[in-house]
Amino acid sequence: MPELPEVETIRRDLAPLLVGRSIARVRIHPGAERLAVTDAPRELERALTGRRVDALDRHGKYLLARLDDGRTWVMHLRMTGSLVHTAADTTAARFERARVDLDDGNSLRLNDMRKFATWHLVAEAREAMRRTGPDALSDEFSVAWLRAALARRSAPVKAALLDQKVAAGVGNIYADEACWIAGIDPRTPADELGPRRVARLHAAIRETLEQSLGDRGSSFSDYRDGLGAEGLHHVNVHVFRREGQACGRCGGTVVKTRVAARGTHFCRGCQRR
Repeated sequence: MPELPEVETIRRDLAPLLVGRSIARVRIHPGAERLAVTDAPRELERALTGRRVDALDRHGKYLLARLDDGRTWVMHLRMTGSLVHTAADTTAARFERARVDLDDGNSLRLNDMRKFATWHLVAEAREAMRRTGPDALSDEFSVAWLRAALARRSAPVKAALLDQKVAAGVGNIYADEACWIAGIDPRTPADELGPRRVARLHAAIRETLEQSLGDRGSSFSDYRDGLGAEGLHHVNVHVFRREGQACGRCGGTVVKTRVAARGTHFCRGCQRR
């Protein structure tokens, strides 16, 4: 699933290509009707057509296209979605689910093998993100916020980090990576972390997200940036999908288990409970 670094990379790629452009035509392809959440597919197509994109923002894993009529087009790529800017005459990819033609002869293509991506058209972006907390790279996501959020949870810290109300934008990859950087066993009950370990975890979350942003995201499977290229961070991760390999810090073996029904990678040697 595209997480914060991947979605932010897409936003940075697309912003200079979309802002100021008007939408000439929108097509949600047959079989992808559930993409449209707030409106019926044909109604959403009509509502977007003719609108100008005034800004392209992001919150957590959501892309927020601010339109000239004051509404926000909220896009979530879910598990396998990608949003690619290309020439209008480019042949559709195998899993293209929707196409947005722009007034400059280019188009925006939504590709999504699993068909879980969602589009909302709302007066206020928060309407589409009601269960979302502060963005993990924002000032609102502070050490104090994280300490208070974890203190209320007895679930494993990995499970707490996957809760988008705690750290919007953090998913499976960067929860594992942050726990490794902080030296914390991801199975540790969240409410057992003391102030110093919470501070280390907060810094580790920021560190792993910034590192991935520098590499333009991680392409373990379906992720592509806004221009259709793979990210590079998957070759620089410390533990994610590296089970059986040596830990780069202590030389121990990276193992895989399940936490919150998600594959979880950590080093038994240097990540302590």
